[in-house]
Amino acid sequence: MTVAGTFVRRHFEPLMLSIQVLIDLAVVWLACWVGWWVWTGVVSTVSRPFEEYREVFLLTSAVTLVCFHSYGMYSPLKSLLNIEEFKSIAKSTLTSFLVVHALLMLLRTTQAPSSEGVYKLLVPLHNFVNINLVNEKGVWMFSRMAVVLAFMLVGTFTTASRFCSFKAIQWLHRRGIGNRNVLIYGTGGTARRLQKKFALVPTLGLNLLGFVTENEDEVGRKIDRFEVVGTRAELEFLIGRLKISEVFVAMPEADESEMLAIVETLERNGVVYHVVPRFYHLFSHKVRIETLDSIPLITRPERDQSIPQSALKRALDLSIALTVLVVGLPLFLLTALLIKRESPGPVFFRQRRVGKDGQPFEMIKFRTMFVERSGDAPKPKTHDDPRLTGIGRWLRRYSLDELPQVLNVLKGDMSIVGPRPEMPFIVEKYGPLERERLRAKPGLTGLWQISYARGEAIHENMEYDIYYIEHQSFLLDVVIIALTGFAVVKGTGAY
Repeated sequence: MTVAGTFVRRHFEPLMLSIQVLIDLAVVWLACWVGWWVWTGVVSTVSRPFEEYREVFLLTSAVTLVCFHSYGMYSPLKSLLNIEEFKSIAKSTLTSFLVVHALLMLLRTTQAPSSEGVYKLLVPLHNFVNINLVNEKGVWMFSRMAVVLAFMLVGTFTTASRFCSFKAIQWLHRRGIGNRNVLIYGTGGTARRLQKKFALVPTLGLNLLGFVTENEDEVGRKIDRFEVVGTRAELEFLIGRLKISEVFVAMPEADESEMLAIVETLERNGVVYHVVPRFYHLFSHKVRIETLDSIPLITRPERDQSIPQSALKRALDLSIALTVLVVGLPLFLLTALLIKRESPGPVFFRQRRVGKDGQPFEMIKFRTMFVERSGDAPKPKTHDDPRLTGIGRWLRRYSLDELPQVLNVLKGDMSIVGPRPEMPFIVEKYGPLERERLRAKPGLTGLWQISYARGEAIHENMEYDIYYIEHQSFLLDVVIIALTGFAVVKGTGAY
């Protein structure tokens, strides 16, 4: 490996962070320039030179980058499907908009170098940044609507830029660039589940080199292509020989003294470690850590949506469902004709599903299988499944078979975003964790549908639905709907 390659491997995250800051700065400045160009060159009849906006846009860029940092957009840790990052873009853009406009109003008061009262505290700030906002008549030297338009573009451009950045980093990780060498400590069920997640999401940048065990008899054996490379006694040697950056301790059944000994070894060797806690399924929920004197306590905060949140979600559901129904009516009719033309039977496939609080309802989809071959059998796994009709394959590829469910949304049985509804015979086998899915209305789309695990069974990937239920909000719904749109356009729907 070249010197440059070694430097990139060792400093990948700081380099990516520095590049991301520069990209964000360029994107914000581009959004400001486009906002000025659209307003002065297209919308407004009054044309003003860009020089009159330069100082305001410099202030906008500085405040926006500070807000990006404050909302965690430069953290090396990423959330599930980068959902929190997209939410942070919206929050930080709105915050920076409010801060900039507050500063503009405050700085405007310092145009005359008055030293009276509280304004004398603002004079040094004005002199330092040297912003001229109004002319000698006290009239704004720029259009505030151009600044509003610029902020709208900041949110749009930054979202598109971050999406491209995520894809670029994923591309690098897939080719082994910037990946960290990691070990999994443990060989039990939790460790194997963790390893499957690594395989499912290669874009995490984790290069798994094997497992560490407590049992010497397991050394050398394979666990799904990965070798058990050693025991705890060899841990320090393995860290040095394999150049390990991180260790995932997946032994929730270990007692406290044993776990502290493992952690002490990792800290002594300067290795970043992550511990899967005991009762880790409890942490799938949103929890609050409290203390009773020196004893930590885990409790769950209020989980039900407030009335305003519920009303806002229902308004979003109705607006999208009605829009899809009206705009998509020609597509509905064409699809119905093609289905009837290809095979005898009804246009719609109706199936009993389980909704919120365990209430059954009849879900509606476009029929994608031959009538005599459909039913409650497992869903198709491949494009060549003989049960699928020709039009059915195309509908499933672009998830268009789900469109009639807007009728379920209008009835109130479903929502646009939520956990997918399961069949009754599957729900009957639910345990306490799985029944958490029934706390929310089922949805047309959700985190699972836009995840890497969408090809797997719903009930085997509960963490996506649990995450959504615990963090559901209007903004999260908007992000999921936008990402669903990308998935549909790419044709990455289910078979």
